[in-house]
Amino acid sequence: MTEDPRSDASRSERLIRMGQPPRNRAELRRKVLWIGVWLVFLSSPVKDLVSGHHTTGGTVAGWLGLAAFVGVYLSLVFRNMGKPFTGRLVVGLILVLGALATLLCLTLGGAWLGLYCYVSVACGSTLPLRLAYGAIPATTGVMLLVGSRVDREEAQNLALLVLLIGFAMTGVGQLVRTTIELRKARATVAQLAANEERLRLARDLHDLLGHSLSLITLKSELAGRMLPDHPEKAAQQVADIEQVSRQALVDVREAVTGYRRPRLAGELAGAQVALTAAGVTADLPAEPDLTGVSEESESVLAWALREAVTNVVRHSGARRCAVEVARRQTLDGPVLELSVEDDGSGGSAGTHGNGLTGLTERLEKAGGSLEAGRVRHGFRLVARVPTEAPLATGSHPVGSGA
Repeated sequence: MTEDPRSDASRSERLIRMGQPPRNRAELRRKVLWIGVWLVFLSSPVKDLVSGHHTTGGTVAGWLGLAAFVGVYLSLVFRNMGKPFTGRLVVGLILVLGALATLLCLTLGGAWLGLYCYVSVACGSTLPLRLAYGAIPATTGVMLLVGSRVDREEAQNLALLVLLIGFAMTGVGQLVRTTIELRKARATVAQLAANEERLRLARDLHDLLGHSLSLITLKSELAGRMLPDHPEKAAQQVADIEQVSRQALVDVREAVTGYRRPRLAGELAGAQVALTAAGVTADLPAEPDLTGVSEESESVLAWALREAVTNVVRHSGARRCAVEVARRQTLDGPVLELSVEDDGSGGSAGTHGNGLTGLTERLEKAGGSLEAGRVRHGFRLVARVPTEAPLATGSHPVGSGA
């Protein structure tokens, strides 16, 4: 399945990668903005400092304490942007946050109780689950205890919020960790798949060329020994060498063609990925039954699916795409039919691009046919290839797009 690399790159640039450091300044700005939204709870302390209710020394100390608190909090939140903090350092920084929140509340008043929301968020997002489940209620208890001395009503109003926001962040933290593990697992699976493909290629090449090259070597030695006294026998050995080498070349070409030949099941999986990535709702069948369908015909249908989905992703502007693979009985005999229909703008009526023209030629060589054009609510492409086995009934759908 071919996709536009530029669209993939731009889409990747717009996404914020969870649990990973920013790759560029734009992504850094988006991460900072996302985290900065949650600094809304600092509005009460800032309003308290600018109100003039404190002495000059108290106001300066408040600003310094608030700056230290925010700095420690942001360093915890951004810990995955560089080398992650150790467990002891994380616990130490959380204790510093709790101490600063307590000190500022006791000295400057109940307007500062909102700082415990950040302590709870830090506990939920940075600590292991077992520790977080104990630290979050403990943070709420400390806030209620401090609030009983500075502003009991405000503390009671914030208690539920502190609990909920902390436990919510445990879920977010677990999601980030799961995303990181999934990304590593995907990389491992891809590496294993590549290794398995290399091993398969090595086995196939050994099976194809091992016997042929051994036979060529043996006959070359025989021809060398026969050449002085038996030139006719040596010539026969050379002719055998030529025949074996030609057959080996044919076998290698067939193997390479098999590696390059697309498979319909693989193209269906690729279509699902491409359409989903493009924001198109994909409606695809299960793996089709290819009984009686030659490899050449399957390959042509795979090319047809690739071309159709590429057009949907690049040009149609569609919101939905339905793919159907079904067996049909026609006047010319049984066929396997591939239908790709979308609700986009499609192409110009009566005109085909180079892709569809080449696809028509491929299908005609395989004894198939192609129909493509506008329908009532979009564009539809239908490709058909003959099947070798006759059908007992009129039509047996292999997969349904409904």
